[in-house]
Amino acid sequence: MIPAAFSYHRPRSVQEAVALLAELGDNGRVLAGGHSLIPMMKLRLAAPGNLVDLSGIGELKGVRADGNDIVIGAMTTQHELIASDLLADKIPLLRETSLQIADPQVRYLGTLGGNVANGDPGNDMPAAMVCLGASYDVTGKTGGRRIGAREFYQGTYLTALETGEVLTAVRIPKPAAGHGWAYEKLKRKVGDYATAAAAVILTMKGGKVERCSIGLTNVADRPLWAQEAAKILTGSPLDAPAIKKAVAAAEAITSPASDARGPAQYRTKMAGVMLARALDRAKSRARG
Repeated sequence: MIPAAFSYHRPRSVQEAVALLAELGDNGRVLAGGHSLIPMMKLRLAAPGNLVDLSGIGELKGVRADGNDIVIGAMTTQHELIASDLLADKIPLLRETSLQIADPQVRYLGTLGGNVANGDPGNDMPAAMVCLGASYDVTGKTGGRRIGAREFYQGTYLTALETGEVLTAVRIPKPAAGHGWAYEKLKRKVGDYATAAAAVILTMKGGKVERCSIGLTNVADRPLWAQEAAKILTGSPLDAPAIKKAVAAAEAITSPASDARGPAQYRTKMAGVMLARALDRAKSRARG
């Protein structure tokens, strides 16, 4: 439970962090909240020679409106997301998701950027970001670029981030006024990763679904955007037959591992159950 020796760096700007990472190459790792990396280091499953701690970079924190988007600095903690009045008003799905991550002690240090950037399919925020159509601002030695959350995840711990790049902010289009939302998560105990989970946002008009988006957590090697399931629901009154068809479409794209959380078939079915529950709650919250 003791990490291998490493050197510690605490840059004061994104530019300094990027320069350090370019110099260190494969021997440098970014440290955000540390709740994923530090346990792996203690178990000797990771042994970076250098840690580049982003916690001293003030520009990477905060929540703000930018036109039709909400922009969240990568080092903003889960606790700060929960406390944000702007998010509670514009994107309440994020608060609901943050409240289901680990426990308060973890949420005081765990960051949004760390949760979305390391490519763990068990993390809760990536599916919410896929559902919301978010994008990630990243900066590297050659400059900055923007990557859509739906293109960012490539496999377990595999993302579109290139060596030396730092995820600096998350940009989320404001959902339509009056939208409904829900994040339903099945877990073995408080603070655990999801056995399966579903994020939903939708809008209703004239008693029918006008728009819908669905993200699934921990039922594949990456967060899943259940696009076909959302298409089935669009234009429907969100009645039992439509939900049954959408659930079947969502289950069809899952490929969970059999593990301590249950066999693959069970986890797939629980993804369907979580989706049905999320749709019910989202509908009850939607106005219009």
